[in-house]
Amino acid sequence: MSDSFLLIVGAGFAGSVVARELADTGRRVHVIDKRPHVGGNAYDEHDAHGVLVHRYGPHIFHTNGERIFDYLSRFTDWRPYEHRVRGVVDGQEYPFPINRDTLTQLYGIELDEAGAAAFFEQVREPRDPIRTSEDVVLNSVGRDLYEKFFLNYTRKQWGLDPAELKAGVAARIPVRTNIDDRYFTDTFQAMPLHGYTRMFENMLDHPLITVELGVDFQDVRDKIARDHTVYTGPIDAYFGYRFGRLPYRSLRFEHEHLPGLERFQETGTINYPNDHAYTRITEFKHLTGQVHSGTSIVREYPQAEGDPYYPVPREENEALFKRYEELAKAERDVTFVGRLAQYRYYNMDQVVGAALAAAKRLLG
Repeated sequence: MSDSFLLIVGAGFAGSVVARELADTGRRVHVIDKRPHVGGNAYDEHDAHGVLVHRYGPHIFHTNGERIFDYLSRFTDWRPYEHRVRGVVDGQEYPFPINRDTLTQLYGIELDEAGAAAFFEQVREPRDPIRTSEDVVLNSVGRDLYEKFFLNYTRKQWGLDPAELKAGVAARIPVRTNIDDRYFTDTFQAMPLHGYTRMFENMLDHPLITVELGVDFQDVRDKIARDHTVYTGPIDAYFGYRFGRLPYRSLRFEHEHLPGLERFQETGTINYPNDHAYTRITEFKHLTGQVHSGTSIVREYPQAEGDPYYPVPREENEALFKRYEELAKAERDVTFVGRLAQYRYYNMDQVVGAALAAAKRLLG
């Protein structure tokens, strides 16, 4: 493949990492994206008031993979940042994920770690086998905490009850017997110092990489001669929805600037499991550390229609994906990688890992 020309569809994490890996080994790469910018959903920009915002909702980088962190460190400096979230129940804010302080505030009980563990053991509803997200939460924290923090949030986020979703969705959220109120406990937690977009621009800044934006793959798939395609879009779209559409959950974002207000909320994100049509509000200055006289926030409204953000984790959807995956295996000159192409609820670091693995396979 030393003289190959490769087409990469998508300039998000998956496409950009593969592009850079191939270019660094002497391959010519052409990257297209139907959006007018690089960075995919991690794209950030300064809003009309000069506040750096994440256009497609908050992206907080965290990983236990030193190799992943070191790789991205080639393209950005970092700002240490540990994300904290509060959940609003009956008008009060509580640490989330649930920890010992959550129990103290909610029930007025003082517990040590052993006491918190005993409390959870007392209230949990044992489930065996654990098949659904409802099973996960009830098995862990019981019905009251499930109904206060999880049930309605899940209904809004996914348009489904937790009982209709695979266990892995809820398994992403820990329950703690200590007072650690960080949302993530990964070894590496940081934000790109100058933003995600700058990091992507640095990654794609290579003499063997060309980038063309505002180009839909469907419009050019038969017009661009290439030796191989790396496809990071929805796998069902690639095959013309031959077996029907894979369900994805989308989001609508309501951005707002609040002039003259230095801080809007106590933590980076506040969840609203039981109130409002939106799931959460994120205030970006917490994430970026930017100093500005005003502040900018975003409210997230989950919806069925729109750009695909989250593959919907259900058994029947997995079965449908497997049918598309069989078609993908037969495409000898195409590599499918990324959240949409692999129909996986990947975190950012997992996408980077998948892209590095794909690039390694391509390079033999």
